[in-house]
Amino acid sequence: MGPLPACQTISNHPDKVRMLVLETDETHPDTQKEIGGFGEVFNNLFIQAGDDHDPQLGIETMMQYIVEPEGGEVPRPDDIPEDVHAILITGSEWDAHGDDEWIHKLMTFIKYIWTHRPDIKFTGICFGHQILCRALGSRIAPSASGEWELSHTPIALSSVGQDLFRTKDTHIHLHQMHLDHVLNAPSHSTTPLLSADTKVHTWGTTDHTDVQGVYIQKRLFTSQGHMEFSERHVKRQLEMRVEAGSVEENDALEAAERADWLHDGLVVAKAVLRFFMEMMISWRRVVLWVGLKSWDECFDGWRSAQEPHTAPRNNGEVE
Repeated sequence: MGPLPACQTISNHPDKVRMLVLETDETHPDTQKEIGGFGEVFNNLFIQAGDDHDPQLGIETMMQYIVEPEGGEVPRPDDIPEDVHAILITGSEWDAHGDDEWIHKLMTFIKYIWTHRPDIKFTGICFGHQILCRALGSRIAPSASGEWELSHTPIALSSVGQDLFRTKDTHIHLHQMHLDHVLNAPSHSTTPLLSADTKVHTWGTTDHTDVQGVYIQKRLFTSQGHMEFSERHVKRQLEMRVEAGSVEENDALEAAERADWLHDGLVVAKAVLRFFMEMMISWRRVVLWVGLKSWDECFDGWRSAQEPHTAPRNNGEVE
């Protein structure tokens, strides 16, 4: 495939994560004209989250469209630069439980990176959440009721969810756009990639979907809900699904009425950015404390401390 597209340098903040967005679908044509693809949508959200965070956090984003039947290409593990800290897998109209060749290729990629690049953290949204869980042994299937979970939705938080989002509230609210869902969170019994002492947390639930997001310290933080969706995104996605015949028009109209309700996408984006940054910030403090020459020297030291390594590590509770 060759080198991935060059980074978009977004911020001059000293604490800055380098993120690769694997795009598994295309945005609505109007969104494409206004903003771009899902990589740009997430890029803009994380800029806002980093600027709004205290202390401020920075982001650099690379983007790769990977749906191979539509001209994309799943990257090879050796295509991933050494300085990538995080991989985000977007939502998609494709089925995460499908047997398409590119989906199996993506799962093979995930498993390889999980094993051989313990310095890289994963996050996934909707389809991305589902495919990451599937790669770790979870079962994915359409809702037994045949009903979609659409638009603005309250999500009940576990205590881990409250810690992640730094809130005492019992719920957050995100836009949803899915029929398929994760039936069981991954565990050491579903995959050899997780050890028996790996703590896997489900951070939120809804009536429709028990596993709204999964958290494994320093490795995985996923969300079934769409932190990146605005009112326009929701309405355009509903329009696309009605046109495709997958969502009934009456259901879409009802969901569209909630599209302008306030949601917690920025709260979730900040939490994911903190998750991306947690080891980097700790090592930056070491740099400042011991007087190393540069952040790059510190990062190289951290990478050396992680390797060689072929089994899961860094398991535990929320810090």
